[in-house]
Amino acid sequence: MMDWPERVFNDKGRAAPARARRGEPISALIDRRRLLLGAAALSLAPVAAAAADGLGFRPLSPSIGPREAVAEGYRRAIVLRWGDPLWSDAPPFDPSRPDARAAARQFGFNNDFTAFLPLEDDDPDRGLLVVNHEYPNPHLMFAGLQESTAAAEMSLEQVQFTMASCGMSVVELRRTEGAWAPVVDSAFNRRVTGTTPVRISGPAAGHARLQTSADPSGTRVLGTHDNCNGGVTPWGTVLSGEEGSADFFGGEVGGHPDAAHLARNHYADLEPHGRYGWARADRRFDINHEPNEPNRFEWVVEIDPFDPDAAPVKRTALGRFAHEGAQCALAPDGRVVVYLGDDWEYEYCYRFVTAQPFDPNHRAANRDLLDEGVLSVARFSAEGAVDWLPLVYATGPLTAANGFHSQGDVQVETRRAADLLGATPMDSPEGYLPDPKTGRIIIALTGAGEDRTAGTNAANPRQGNVAGHLLELVPPDTGQGPDHAADSFTWSIFALCGDPAEPGEGARFHPDAGPEDWFEAPDNLAFDAAGDLWVCTDGPGRRNHDGLWVMATEGETRAWPRLFYSPPAGGECCSPAFTPDGSGVFVAIQHPAEDKASLAEVTARWPDGDPTLPPRPSVIFISRTDGGPVADDRA
Repeated sequence: MMDWPERVFNDKGRAAPARARRGEPISALIDRRRLLLGAAALSLAPVAAAAADGLGFRPLSPSIGPREAVAEGYRRAIVLRWGDPLWSDAPPFDPSRPDARAAARQFGFNNDFTAFLPLEDDDPDRGLLVVNHEYPNPHLMFAGLQESTAAAEMSLEQVQFTMASCGMSVVELRRTEGAWAPVVDSAFNRRVTGTTPVRISGPAAGHARLQTSADPSGTRVLGTHDNCNGGVTPWGTVLSGEEGSADFFGGEVGGHPDAAHLARNHYADLEPHGRYGWARADRRFDINHEPNEPNRFEWVVEIDPFDPDAAPVKRTALGRFAHEGAQCALAPDGRVVVYLGDDWEYEYCYRFVTAQPFDPNHRAANRDLLDEGVLSVARFSAEGAVDWLPLVYATGPLTAANGFHSQGDVQVETRRAADLLGATPMDSPEGYLPDPKTGRIIIALTGAGEDRTAGTNAANPRQGNVAGHLLELVPPDTGQGPDHAADSFTWSIFALCGDPAEPGEGARFHPDAGPEDWFEAPDNLAFDAAGDLWVCTDGPGRRNHDGLWVMATEGETRAWPRLFYSPPAGGECCSPAFTPDGSGVFVAIQHPAEDKASLAEVTARWPDGDPTLPPRPSVIFISRTDGGPVADDRA
């Protein structure tokens, strides 16, 4: 690999010129419905003196601290809040009277991934919003609970309420006079909760380690949880990544018949009833009562938002690990490529390539496209190559001698299989997104602890990388576009996050970026219509705050971040999704006030400001005050 500063910047300290001319979108459907990253309004804070070069807005100053603020000239509106009814028979929001049946008819908690899918291409004022609901915060949902003891103190009604508040929501939205609102009782509205029947498909379907007393077939599981980021397929379904499950399970790992497998999947220290008390309400979440239940989670779930009667499906061909997302691209031959990050310290980057090509003319033909193909794991070389190592049974070390007797074994033990192939340990890969215009891929690595046990490597060069960094991968160009299915890519470091003013931190952005521009802990990513990169951060908590940042990936201001939106205190902005007409962007605001240990400590009850209500995770919509596009094509 070339020396990093030379690869990113030229010898005059300016951004290196673009390495490739921006091409046409890979797929018209992906371009029309792709997820882009968004930003904010609500002029609440000081702004920098000048507009960001080429970005069309004045960046916020970091002096705003951890409070909600948006760039000058933009406004934000609340679209959906936790507990908002999706059907007219849902009771009013009242967490003081927890009712799981009510929660299953209301918008869920802790929204993360968002996708906006138009219902009709010629109607910009109508679409479906698909949202993940990752995990509960019982101590912020119910009065009288402390974070450290909530699992044991919650009532069974409260536990069941949290199970119904996780999962996913599909909501029809309509825009009237510039304001988006849910269509209550829409035929498309849907809640997927912790008890919704979900089909299991692919190589691990029916595997002995997925069979339970309630499901001896190993092909049907109740619910999905820890749904973090995701993606949209070329045929318009949504992929939801189950990021991990250990917090939802309780029991003693030491007495488990598959203890080594649990330990490899980060189940080492479970609380008796799980972090959220779910094992108290449903014994399948007690690993000693139902030993195989954990293996039925940590997959990618596919849901068809246009068919409310279609069961969600866990696609086991995409591997089992802490799925942060599942972003799609097309290879020149039409095969679908899904990029998958394992969001844990020292875990790996993956890629799945379908066996058959996408059929743009027959949607039903793509229904089970993600059940057959090859899952690979990345190995980054110091010379700047990324080699994709296939995780295929009976090849290399993935044989009976190492405990693999089928492709199903490989999918269930994806992490151990990747260990044996010599994959590169990464600093918590989260956002992992192909640019629809250039085909380049950006990977956000949120960071690793001070005691980096895995050691450094060329792609993760800092010991104790608490600030994280961004990588850029480039697939080879076949003359017909980037080949996302190629066996080898090239890579470079796009930015090393942190504070450039701290010599020991080794942070590097654009040379002209000042103290007001740095960020750390990059998480969700998106590209706008101009090809600029938008970055949500997750959990700095040291000197700065979470926010939504934007930067160019080409030209004079490449890798120069500018702060666009700051979420409310304790909150995190997640997974923005632009409207197809570019008039605005939906952004999920997750866990406001999560910096507090109990509801009694919360003074700012965002977004309602009602002291009788808890803070409510919400989806916001951000648009320009002059009615112009939020992210016009500046290319």
